[in-house]
Amino acid sequence: MKQVSLSGSPREGVGSTDAKVLRNQDRVPCVLYGGDKQVHFHVDYNQMSKLVITPNVHRIALDIDGTSFDALIKEVQFHPVTDKIIHVDFIQLFDDKEVKIQLPLRVTGSAIGVRNGGRLFVLFRKLNVKGFPPQFPEAIELDITKLRIGQKIRIKDLNVGDLTLMHDPEAVAVSIKTARGAVDTDDDEDEEGGEGETAAAAEGAEAKPEAAAE
Repeated sequence: MKQVSLSGSPREGVGSTDAKVLRNQDRVPCVLYGGDKQVHFHVDYNQMSKLVITPNVHRIALDIDGTSFDALIKEVQFHPVTDKIIHVDFIQLFDDKEVKIQLPLRVTGSAIGVRNGGRLFVLFRKLNVKGFPPQFPEAIELDITKLRIGQKIRIKDLNVGDLTLMHDPEAVAVSIKTARGAVDTDDDEDEEGGEGETAAAAEGAEAKPEAAAE
């Protein structure tokens, strides 16, 4: 997991009036949980925005008035009308202490089913996981290259190493459904063999290795 740096300043007050003043100064009120005590602080809005708008999850080297913390963003609150960031919760990390976080699900590969005209559905953009901070990857990657029309990948099928997924194992993470004009053809016919024209083509390829090499 990539690490970034973020600087903050202690809050003098923790009430709504103080928070409003900070927001008017383009500062974001924040709270750090998970340590011996809660730490109330504020950070520059533009710096905070760069970390929030990305789908990636970063491990944050947080400096608050000269004191360093290892942290992750836990929750972000937005204004209901303007969508501006109005509050952020952080969680302090310890290498020997399990925490629950969200990691993005990153789909890779070009699925057979999509190439045949099917529609890809990704049911989870982020996954709730539990584990020790050194185990956290940047994202949970899922190769869908071999996925065909009508097939699906469930939570229990995901490879997350030593992490624990906090979802129903039978829940569908990714599926490919048929669409108008879709044709479920076999892209692996040459490897698996077949009947009729497919078999004849395979025999012809074996009879002329020089042409195949060209």
